[in-house]
Amino acid sequence: MSLYFHISICRNMNKSLKILAIVVITFTIYFVLDDLFFNDLRGWLHEIINQLGISHIIAYTVSGIPLVIGAAFIHKADKVIDSFGLNRSFLQGVIFGLLCTLPMLVGYALFFNLNIELTFNTFLISAVSAAFFEELFFRGFLYGQLYRYTKLGFLPSVIIGAFLFAFIHLYQSDELLRLIGIFLTTFLGAGLFSWTYSEWNHNIWVPISLHFFMNFFWMLFSAGDDALGGVYANIFRAVTIISVIGLTIAYKKKRDQKLEINKDTIWIKKEDGSITCASSGTQPRPTPPCL
Repeated sequence: MSLYFHISICRNMNKSLKILAIVVITFTIYFVLDDLFFNDLRGWLHEIINQLGISHIIAYTVSGIPLVIGAAFIHKADKVIDSFGLNRSFLQGVIFGLLCTLPMLVGYALFFNLNIELTFNTFLISAVSAAFFEELFFRGFLYGQLYRYTKLGFLPSVIIGAFLFAFIHLYQSDELLRLIGIFLTTFLGAGLFSWTYSEWNHNIWVPISLHFFMNFFWMLFSAGDDALGGVYANIFRAVTIISVIGLTIAYKKKRDQKLEINKDTIWIKKEDGSITCASSGTQPRPTPPCL
């Protein structure tokens, strides 16, 4: 039994390393190509269709092709959509996201003025596109493929994606202290979205909806010039975060479900120890090394 147990560990480790390599390589390709060609592609599309928001969405869709290919290398073709969490309940995601962000909607409506300069293009780019593609790419692929399909636990899986997610938001300021604040805000936000994604059965529509409503209400009432915001803006954002955590825990308790992220999944997922083997009547060979 010990032989088969160690062989299973080796196979799991090799599988995890393979998936990790595919995720890192394909995401790096996506990141480099996006940085080099995204603006040019969006500009070219804008010249053709004369609609910046739609051009932005199409360019984002094209830039994500390497990630879809990466997922196809990891899974069978018919499992790619499931691996991102796109086949989960859309309605569940929208209802949960709206309920949790109501404090932002009400609070911002009371303390901030309606942003009459908000355009349809800004809505498509900063609310719809940002929420959908950032969550799909960073949570569904970068975090999700690592956490769901390797031995890596929550923290190792989330740190990679959260760091990159925070890094790409640093364009919003050139002041050191404000950059630090923006980095910490987006880094912690990425961690929250990853946790929520896992706790809601890897339903990608949950973090997408949260991200969408948080961005939309922020813009709708001009709550801040960047991701950091001011005191009042962050008070209501904090209440929303508390609502996300509280409602998630309450939902799982009501259904008598254990939290997905716990001591057994926080760092490295533990073996279930349920491996069995048939008696062969021969002496087991030496345990093979894990390469």
